[in-house]
Amino acid sequence: MHVTLPDGKQLELPANATALDAARAIGPRLAQDALAATADGELMDLMTPLPDGAAITLITRKKPEDAAPLFRHSLGHALSQAVGEFYVAKGYPATAVKRGVGPAIENGFYQDFDLPEPLSEEDFPAIEGVMRDILARNLDIVRTDVGKAAALEQFSYDPYKVELITALPDDEPITFYTQGDYVDLCRGPHFPRTGALPAAFKLMSTSSAYWRGDASNAALQRVYGVAFATQKELDAYLERLEEAKRRDHRRLGKELELFTIDPMVGKGLPLWLPNGTILRDELAAFLKEQQFQRRYQGVITPNIGNLELYKTSGHYQNYSDSNFSPITVDDEQYMLKPMNCPHHVRIYASKPRSYRDLPVRLAEFGTVYRYEQSGELNGLTRVRGFTQDDAHIFCRPDQLKKEFLDVLELTVLVLGTFGMNDVRFRVGTRDPGNSKYVGSDENWNAAETQIIEAVQEVGLPFTVEPGDAAFYGPKLDFVVKDVIGREWQLGTIQVDYNLPERFDISYVGEDGQDHRPIMIHRAPFGSLERFVGILIEHYGGDFPLWLAPRQIMVVPIADRHNDYARQLEQELRDAGLRAEVDDSSNRMNAKVRSAELSKIPVMLIVGDAEQAARQVSVRERTAEGTRERKAVGFDDLKAELLGRYETRA
Repeated sequence: MHVTLPDGKQLELPANATALDAARAIGPRLAQDALAATADGELMDLMTPLPDGAAITLITRKKPEDAAPLFRHSLGHALSQAVGEFYVAKGYPATAVKRGVGPAIENGFYQDFDLPEPLSEEDFPAIEGVMRDILARNLDIVRTDVGKAAALEQFSYDPYKVELITALPDDEPITFYTQGDYVDLCRGPHFPRTGALPAAFKLMSTSSAYWRGDASNAALQRVYGVAFATQKELDAYLERLEEAKRRDHRRLGKELELFTIDPMVGKGLPLWLPNGTILRDELAAFLKEQQFQRRYQGVITPNIGNLELYKTSGHYQNYSDSNFSPITVDDEQYMLKPMNCPHHVRIYASKPRSYRDLPVRLAEFGTVYRYEQSGELNGLTRVRGFTQDDAHIFCRPDQLKKEFLDVLELTVLVLGTFGMNDVRFRVGTRDPGNSKYVGSDENWNAAETQIIEAVQEVGLPFTVEPGDAAFYGPKLDFVVKDVIGREWQLGTIQVDYNLPERFDISYVGEDGQDHRPIMIHRAPFGSLERFVGILIEHYGGDFPLWLAPRQIMVVPIADRHNDYARQLEQELRDAGLRAEVDDSSNRMNAKVRSAELSKIPVMLIVGDAEQAARQVSVRERTAEGTRERKAVGFDDLKAELLGRYETRA
């Protein structure tokens, strides 16, 4: 057999040669330094036979991060071995620990266990110590092929392994990976020895997990860990986790009195408190202004609809798992609205349309309802009732590209307004092998081509994700990275030839004949609930002045300054700014501290000197820290703050 090296040279090898054989053929130093390989772009370990004719690259100790999935998987085995040794040290036999699956995952690994007694997070330091000892032993990790009978005999004590082995074809070789006394059923791939594994790992948490994800099966204990190539990367990751906890929108939402979720109202159904309602209204007003300038027309649709509406659109059939059950009213069936688009189609169809009328741009902040599993609900970011900033554009084929580009420009503008400028663009196309997609190949090909050409025309970097399209059309998703490096899928634009076809809508063309319009679905925010949840974490609750529910706190130094403070508050409110006075009996420093904890962006402190000169002392929260100004004329400051609010600066 032969393989091709990165420089294009071919390397002749014995049949069934491994990447380690290839490294040895090149030189003993490379064989010593090699950790893993890629074959035709796919990660492999050094022990697995290479495909004949593959293009290979060897990964060495110089860049272990290139093989992160492998070292994370191998650290999962080190965890599994360490847990076994931990229980043996407690007096249990080695067969008392039984194991489910243990794959590598993003940033780390996990392993499922059936244990003689539960682990607690207090046990983690001891288990990490055993793992580090396993790394220090520098055990060779050896891959072997065994027959089915031998595999069943090896794991006769473990019902989970027996179930997995029994399901494998009788004539298919079964792979074991061994390190020291520890043997596991595994496809791999793995690092060549435990001593090559990075020590930058940490066990993080434990949870319950049903065997094979089925609630009717046994509940196992799952242990999660994280791992990186270097301690610096691990430390940075742990710091990001701590920062994420500080920014958690569920905690800040409670502290800032933005929203609440009341079990008496229902899981996943947030109640917007006064402060959160202000925040939500500011977002809606901002987008409505942009839509007005772009000649969108506002519409309002009901929260339920006739079941036949959603059967015609295809939402009932294609999203059956996430729809609420229909209800019967007067011998008809209705359903909580899962999508706004069928309603907008019927608004378009409410009167005849000419080619001169197009494009028709219908916009609505429409509330929809989708069933989410209880375990998937998460504050505002995963809910059962949410409001989409939905719009649907009905246009002629010759208008499609311009309309798409206008929506693209609007969405980039919206995200940029909130400092979300690190955006990845993802084109979701259909997977031809999946039967969920409706419509003709001709329409799908046209829609996918038009999206890709539009994105290319404006020079945006993008990736294509086959299988990520909606059932009725391809889409462009905006994946945003927040200030601590997490990615969120926010806005989306979809091109749809199929709903106009399913609802048989049309316009009269210049030729006097009926023609089918094309639909564009778009939602720059996605949903207000999810966007607000992400926005809280993006800003850490420190909203800019225009967006802050509580903008200005006037702080009188003593009771004799209360009247002056209330006068300033009223003038600010008359100008349209959200101002309050802290006229409590607390001392000034306590009032300032209270305003800081409430993340109010501007404090105006007034005392004798300020009152005499119609001035204020300003204490302002900024991204860089606290900014203070003394003896500022109130009228000038009011004009400054009003200008910043109106321009959303």
